[in-house]
Amino acid sequence: MARVLAIDYGGKRTGIAVTDPLQIIATGLTTVPSKELIPFLKQYFAGEPVERIIIGEPKNWDDTDTHATPLVEACIRDLKKNFPAMPVEKVDERYTSKMAKQSMLESGLKKKDRRNKALVDEIAATIMLQEWLGRNP
Repeated sequence: MARVLAIDYGGKRTGIAVTDPLQIIATGLTTVPSKELIPFLKQYFAGEPVERIIIGEPKNWDDTDTHATPLVEACIRDLKKNFPAMPVEKVDERYTSKMAKQSMLESGLKKKDRRNKALVDEIAATIMLQEWLGRNP
């Protein structure tokens, strides 16, 4: 089986998580500068089979678009242009950053480490992917 890759896209940074090849568990992969996402994915896909990309869709509590929605839509267009055979699926990303920060707090990370926004983005992508796995057994 191939992996599923999750993207928590942001204006500056993008958190990335992947499943294991059996698609049982999600693991944080890395955080890359958003402008380097496509080159990073080209290199990653050259070495790892990936069958699907899921990307966090930013929405407000009332389902309206956020300021980040146009950025994510542009990223989706870039993904489809560069990887036309790869399915790209939008998933709800509400509260994933908040959940990531709470997870960091509960795991005992020092305050300095909890301020690492790149780590928050990577954990948010992991949470998003693990939730997707739970809905798609």
